[in-house]
Amino acid sequence: PQRYSEVLGALNEGTLDQSARRRLAAEAFGHTSAYDAWIAAYMRGHEANGFPAEISIAGLLDQALKYGENEHQKAAFYRLGPDPGGIGGADQVQGGPLGFNNIQDASAAFQLVMDYAEPAVAIVKHMNPCGLAIAGDTATAYRMAYECDKVSAFGGVVATNRPLDRPTAEQIVQIVTNVVIAPEILDEAKVVLARRKNMIVLAAQPARRGWFDFDVRSVPGGFLVQEWDRAGFDRASCKTVTRRPPTDAEWEQIGLAWIAVKHVKSNAIVLFKDGAAVGVGAGQMSRVEAVALAVQRAADRSRGAVMASDAFFPFPDGLELGVRAGVTAVIQPGGSMKDADVVAAADAAGIAMVTTGQRHFKH
Repeated sequence: PQRYSEVLGALNEGTLDQSARRRLAAEAFGHTSAYDAWIAAYMRGHEANGFPAEISIAGLLDQALKYGENEHQKAAFYRLGPDPGGIGGADQVQGGPLGFNNIQDASAAFQLVMDYAEPAVAIVKHMNPCGLAIAGDTATAYRMAYECDKVSAFGGVVATNRPLDRPTAEQIVQIVTNVVIAPEILDEAKVVLARRKNMIVLAAQPARRGWFDFDVRSVPGGFLVQEWDRAGFDRASCKTVTRRPPTDAEWEQIGLAWIAVKHVKSNAIVLFKDGAAVGVGAGQMSRVEAVALAVQRAADRSRGAVMASDAFFPFPDGLELGVRAGVTAVIQPGGSMKDADVVAAADAAGIAMVTTGQRHFKH
């Protein structure tokens, strides 16, 4: 329909040439094929037969972006259907146009906080949390999250899983923040956030399930499709492998840390204490280096913290480094050939350790 006036004008003037016809035909076929793909995706959403022999990804152009991950890369953002939820269905409350990196960081931050039932705030840089906390209200959670890594928080993305209120907004505007995303932006918060007119503010709901509910990664010559990692924390399925079991207080922190480490790029280590991440080691090539980075970030706050690892410890060295920093309890998948040595090191230090039997690699 948006082409009707253009085509009628060209017909009246006799200027509907072959090039214009090809362009219009391509648009028409693109539109109908996208519709067919949505129907197929919807129908497959009611099946449980694994992955189909043929698959199509249909998107609606939401906006052409200024550039991609870097200035020399062209980019655009497509929505999955007319009302997809998530970052694709977010309403922009204020700020300039979204960038490629803004979209990725905002989506990562929002997915992280939405994994918690309690009020949570995350501060994300380059799709990794540099701050995360869970508290009775978002203002307290933001203050705790900011304490994790004040340097990295500058220019970050802030997400909360509760409507954004004025007390939280008052803290956010104290430093440069690129994007804020929450399920709702209250009017009292909008007035405060407007002080930073260039800051992008988004209101979003969880992504809809049943359309194309997969994690997709593009590679040259194809693309990978997998289920989203929606596994949470289940205390009943954890196995205590040390002589000392975790205390109730440690169990609480272990659960929070295990959810967090799923959202950190591998190799990943998260130190958690009193409801907040105090040290994050992300994207390291060896696990012991991830521990070293988390411990360095935490400094004295590592005393009495719990440690979560997204995959097993291949050797005792990473665990021993955490112990020397003051870690009292550990959660990790287990499954290493050196598990017995790792458990022995934990027992020698008198700390508690539980295994989940489930890995959380993230690339």
